[in-house]
Amino acid sequence: MRFTLSIFAITLCFACSQKPKNTTNLPEEYLGTWQLISSDYHSKDTIQSNMIEGQEMMKIITSTHFAFFLHDLKQGTDSTNVAYMSGGGKVAYKNGEYTENLEYCTAREWENHSFSFKLKLRGDTLIQQGIEKLEDLGLGDENLLLIEKYIKVKK
Repeated sequence: MRFTLSIFAITLCFACSQKPKNTTNLPEEYLGTWQLISSDYHSKDTIQSNMIEGQEMMKIITSTHFAFFLHDLKQGTDSTNVAYMSGGGKVAYKNGEYTENLEYCTAREWENHSFSFKLKLRGDTLIQQGIEKLEDLGLGDENLLLIEKYIKVKK
């Protein structure tokens, strides 16, 4: 009996110490914490920046989930006040396409939507590019190309 319990305890410790499997096959170089440095919508004729001076956005990507948060740096005391915005959910990665399935978001109308992107790395900069279907979100009838650039946050 003691032998069986010892084997069970050793097996349990071994299983708990193993890293979770990367079930999405998302390349490891995309995992980590990223700070947004540019965000632009590209339409037929124009490029419009989404960046607002005085705001900061971070994104965390794991092998199974992503999360983001955005806040103003003046703690709600000026015209850039967004107070705080966040969201997250599961990720998928197939045939070079990265998809964020937004399950939770402070902007509730964005919940339960998926956003697909191509990812590219240049040094410590992650470039995320994809079409946002704004019509699906009730934000207009145009589908816009969104290009975001993030810099890797150092440990």
